[in-house]
Amino acid sequence: MKHAGIKKLYYSISEVSKITGLEQYVLRYWETEFPELKPAKNRAGNRIYTNKDIKLILKIKNLLRDEKYTIEGAKQVLKEYIPEPDSTEQLELIAVPQKKKLQDDEIRSEMLEMKSFLEDLLGKLEMSR
Repeated sequence: MKHAGIKKLYYSISEVSKITGLEQYVLRYWETEFPELKPAKNRAGNRIYTNKDIKLILKIKNLLRDEKYTIEGAKQVLKEYIPEPDSTEQLELIAVPQKKKLQDDEIRSEMLEMKSFLEDLLGKLEMSR
């Protein structure tokens, strides 16, 4: 998610979910398990994540998913974790494949094929009576 030279300071939970490839409920759960992960909240009570928070989430994800640590093991590793100083890099959303949208003619074709199949099936059922 790049903006013309403007560095984004805060991210919503939905943006962080897309950046990290994790579900929002996983992010909320990890907040309860890892004391280091405490995103601030805005006036409305919504979580606002910084680049530092996102880098910590990616570190936790790496420990749990790639290196196969348990949550307790990851907590021990994080005690010694020193985050990199905040850089000017802009984080990008992970490309999530979009669901294919069917065009009207494709839908019509599929429906006609299904209709034909059902008519054939109904004809066979009537013949077997």
